[in-house]
Amino acid sequence: MAVPPHVLRLSCMLLLADLALMLVLTHFFPALAQLGQMGSWLEAVLRLLVLGGAKQLLAPKGPHGAAVLLSLTPAIFLTLRGYMGLPGAAPVLLATATPSWLVLTHGTALVALLTWSLLAPTVAVGAKDAETWVPLKRLLALAWPEWPLLSCAFLFLALAALGETSVPYFTGRALDVLRQGDGLTTFTAAVGLMCLASASSSLFAGCRGGLFTFIGYRFVLRTRDQLFSSLVYRDLAFFQKTTAAELSSRLTTDVTLASKVLTLNINVMLRTLGQVLGLCAFMLGLSPRLTLLALLEVPLAVAARKVYDSRHQMLQRAVLDAAANTGTAVQESISSIETVRVFNGEEEEERRYRQALDRTLRLRDQRDTEKAIFLLIRRALQLAVQALVLYCGHQQLHDGTLTAGSLVAFILYQTNAGSCVQALAYCYGDLLSNAAAACKVFDYLDRERAVGTGGTYVPTKLQGHITFHRVSFAYPTRPEHLVLQDVTFELRPGEVTALAGLNGSGKSTCVALLERFYEPKAGEVLLDGVPLQDYEHCYLHRQVALVGQEPVLFSGSIRDNIAYGMEDCEEEEIIAAARAAGALGFISALEQGFGTDVGERGGQLSAGQKQRIAIARALVRHPTVLILDEATSALDGDGDVMLQQWVRNGVDRTVLLISHQPRMLEKADRVVVLEHGMVAEMGTPTELRTRGGPYSRLLQH
Repeated sequence: MAVPPHVLRLSCMLLLADLALMLVLTHFFPALAQLGQMGSWLEAVLRLLVLGGAKQLLAPKGPHGAAVLLSLTPAIFLTLRGYMGLPGAAPVLLATATPSWLVLTHGTALVALLTWSLLAPTVAVGAKDAETWVPLKRLLALAWPEWPLLSCAFLFLALAALGETSVPYFTGRALDVLRQGDGLTTFTAAVGLMCLASASSSLFAGCRGGLFTFIGYRFVLRTRDQLFSSLVYRDLAFFQKTTAAELSSRLTTDVTLASKVLTLNINVMLRTLGQVLGLCAFMLGLSPRLTLLALLEVPLAVAARKVYDSRHQMLQRAVLDAAANTGTAVQESISSIETVRVFNGEEEEERRYRQALDRTLRLRDQRDTEKAIFLLIRRALQLAVQALVLYCGHQQLHDGTLTAGSLVAFILYQTNAGSCVQALAYCYGDLLSNAAAACKVFDYLDRERAVGTGGTYVPTKLQGHITFHRVSFAYPTRPEHLVLQDVTFELRPGEVTALAGLNGSGKSTCVALLERFYEPKAGEVLLDGVPLQDYEHCYLHRQVALVGQEPVLFSGSIRDNIAYGMEDCEEEEIIAAARAAGALGFISALEQGFGTDVGERGGQLSAGQKQRIAIARALVRHPTVLILDEATSALDGDGDVMLQQWVRNGVDRTVLLISHQPRMLEKADRVVVLEHGMVAEMGTPTELRTRGGPYSRLLQH
C-alpha cells in the first residue's frame, strides 16, 4: 500500500517548521528549562500553535491531528516518565535534547502518522469529521417536535448517571465503616445510602430508556412520512434509476438506523461520559499519580477506535448497499415470476441472488473480522495499562503513600472507567455507522420536488385544446438520443385524434409529455394556449386523464380504485363512471359488488376487468382531455364495441387515442402518424388511406 503523497509533504513541512522553532527556543527562551514539567508543557503549547498554523497554511487538507501528535506527545511522555520514576536522565525541553532524542520523538510521530493515514485513509483526508456532524444537526432538527419528552429523558439520564457513579463511593464507605467497627447503626446507614443510590439509579435509568424508546418510535414514523412524501414527488427519471427495493430499504432499514443516532448513540454516549467524569474524579481523590497512568489508555484507545471506526463506517455503507441490491434481486424475481417461468430462468435468478448474497456475506465477514482484531488489540491494551498501574501501585505501597484498600478500590474504579471509555468509543463508532444511514435518508429528503411545484394557473373553464409546438425530447437516461424531433400537431376539442406509428416511434413519449412525466428539451406543450407547467398540479391531472395499456390497481376495494385521488367523490358518480366504462355488469355480479377487494395490483381480476376499472377511474374525474393508450387491448369484442361507441359520444372532450387496431384508428376524426420521432403525415383516415403513405402501410401490418 503506497503512502499518500499529501501525508509525506505535510510530514516534511512540519518537521522543518518544528526544527526551526526549536532553534528559536534554544536561543531566546532558555528560562523554560528552569520550570521543570511546566516548561515542557509551555514548550508543547508553543509548538502546537506554530505547527498548527503551519499546517493550516501549507496543507489545510492534510491529516487532522498531525500537529497535535507531533507537539504534545513528547510532553506527555516526559510527564508520565517522571511519575513512573523510570531510571536514566531525560531532557526537560525537547529543544535542549540530544539528537538521539529528537530522532526518537520525531521518528515515532512520523511512523504513527503514516500508520494512521494508511490504515484510515478516510481520516487522513480530513473531510469526514465535519460531515459527521451534519446529519446530527439534521436529526436533532427532525426530533425537535419532541423537545418536552427529550428534556425529561436527558434529565433522567443525568440523574441515572449520578446515581450509578455514586454507588461505588457509598460501597467504599460501607466497607470503611465495617473495617473500622463504627457500630451497627452507622453501618446500616451506609448500606442504606448505597441501596438508595442503586435503586434511584435503576428507576431513573428505566424512565430514561422508556422515554427514548417512545421518542424513537415517533421519530421513525415522522421521518418515514417525510421521506415517502418526498419520494412520491420525484420525476420518473429518478424511479428509472432507483430500484423499488432500494427505496424500501431506505424507508425501513436506514430510517430505523438513523433514529438510533439520537435515541441510542447520543443517549448512551452522554450517560457514559457522565460516568467517566465521575469515576475519574473518585480516582483522582485516591491517587493522582495512578490516575494519570490509567488515563494513558484513553488516547491509545481513542486512536485505535478512530482507525477502526473509519474502516467500519466505510464497510457499513458497503453492507447497506449490498443488502439493498439483494432485496432488489428478490423483488425483481418475485414480481416477474411468470416471465422467469416462461423462459426457464429459475437457475439464472438463483445464481443472481446467490451472487448478491455472497457479496453481502463477504462484506460482513470482512467487517466482523476487523472488529475481532480491534477487540483483541483493545483487550491487550487494557491488560498492559492494568499491569503498569499494578507496578506503580506496588511502588507506592512500598513507599507508604498508598494503602492496600485504596489500591484495591482504585483498581475497581479503573476497571469501571476503562469499560466506560470503551463503551464511549464504541458508541461513537456506532454513531458514525448510523450517521452514514442518516446521510442516505437526507440525500433523498434534500432533493427538490420535481412535480407539483411552480404552476398556479387554475382557469374556471377549460376547452381542452392541446398543441405540441416544435417539441424535441430525449430521456434523461439517454440524453444524446432524441426520441422526438421537432414534433408539431394539435388535439382539438370534441375530436378523437389518433397517434399511429410503429413501436418506438414516440407515441408513448407524447403521452408522457402531455401528463408532465417529463419536460420537453425544446419546444412546448400547450393547453388552451398556456404551457402545461403553468397549471396547478392537481388541477391539471384532474382535467387530463390517462388510461394505459397495463393499468395499475391498488390493494383495496373496486370503489377505492375508481375514486382514487378524489376524496369528494360521490357513490352516484362512481356507479355512473362504471356504467360508462362497461364495468357495472361484472361488478354487480360480484358478491360484494363495489366493495370487492381487487388484491395486490388487481391480481383478483382479469386483464379486461382491470382495464374497465381503469377507464372508470378516468371517467369519474369528468376530464376535459382523455388519453387512451392501447386502452382496449385486453377487452373482448363486446367491450371493444361498447368502448368505441362511448368514444364517439364523447363530443365534449378532447380524446387522444393510441392504438394498433385498424378499426379503432378508422373511428378517429384525425390521425397523426409518427416515424422515428417525427411527424410523417396528418389527416383524416380517409385522406391518409388514399395517399398510400405510412398510414396505409400501418393498416396492412
